[in-house]
Amino acid sequence: MDLYVLDENFETVKVIDVYESFIWSDRYNEAGDFELYTTALQEYWDVCQRGYYLYFQESEHLMIIEDREITSSFEDGVHLIVTGRSLESILERRVVWGQVVFEGMSVKGIIIKLLNDNIISPSDSDRKIPNFILGDFQNETEVRSMTATLDAQYTGDDLYSIIKNLCQVYGLGFKITLNSSNQFVFDLYEGKDRTYGQFENPYIVFSPSQENITSSNYKDSDRTLKTVALVLGEGEGYNRKFTSIQSSKEDVPTGLSRRELYVDARDISSTTEEGDIIESDEYYKMLQTRGSEKLAENVVTQVMDGEVDPYVTYEYKKDYDMGDIVQIVNELGMEMKARVSEYIYSHDESGLMYYPTFVNFTDSDTV
Repeated sequence: MDLYVLDENFETVKVIDVYESFIWSDRYNEAGDFELYTTALQEYWDVCQRGYYLYFQESEHLMIIEDREITSSFEDGVHLIVTGRSLESILERRVVWGQVVFEGMSVKGIIIKLLNDNIISPSDSDRKIPNFILGDFQNETEVRSMTATLDAQYTGDDLYSIIKNLCQVYGLGFKITLNSSNQFVFDLYEGKDRTYGQFENPYIVFSPSQENITSSNYKDSDRTLKTVALVLGEGEGYNRKFTSIQSSKEDVPTGLSRRELYVDARDISSTTEEGDIIESDEYYKMLQTRGSEKLAENVVTQVMDGEVDPYVTYEYKKDYDMGDIVQIVNELGMEMKARVSEYIYSHDESGLMYYPTFVNFTDSDTV
């Protein structure tokens, strides 16, 4: 697997084809990352500059080189370790400049405004990223999760955290890719349903019995699960504003099934920067939005990952893609719907291997 190092102008400065190991991870609603481990050659050190990019042809993503490390030991010799994250990580470089209030705006609309105000057309031109544009998702009207409306308020939060949290709550994916004009293209998207519960798309089933998973690991844990959030807003002591929200839309958690989470949302204000008063109902909806985001970070963990043969039964990017919902059956016959949340390419002395990660999906994951 050849790796291409691109400079800040996206010109290829080196093709790296000799290394000991390489791991590249793409993700649905988080930034991906990579690690290159190789003998510490001077030419590799010279070209793997921080701020340069790494590309390889099997992925649509581009990675940013962020860290370089040289290790030395008597047994292993001198090695260079290069790591970094995908383009989505650049959203961390901008924060909400001041306060922004959303009342009854769609998820898509919130994200578009945040990107326009802080990256594409900010009032301070120094904050602009010149080659950053929005993709075709602007015209999307059929994805219900994008058009779901909510009330929210942000002050000083970085854009990556906001967008990641919104996408995780509403089951959306986001990505930033490089187009042929060397522009960073931001897109929202939703994976396709390829399970037995629908009739629009061909079924995708991963199971040892079909010999399309050669090895697998399954984890089922509720250690960090929270089912009710107590969200405290502005004010002090007895006068502090608060509300609560539960993870289930139907049943109220009680007894041992009730797992409570405290959320400090004192940064959410009942007045705007212009001095306008936010209606009480709208304010409490903003608190509940914050609670929903935090509950989405504390769910039951049902994850299966495994090595697949990319040319047996199904081919990634052709038969199924990142974010798609597929059918999983493990060795014990346990069956579940699962979203493709990550795809890992690993190359070492054993050759190139492919490791998808599947995260449990329920109908309640969509809003």
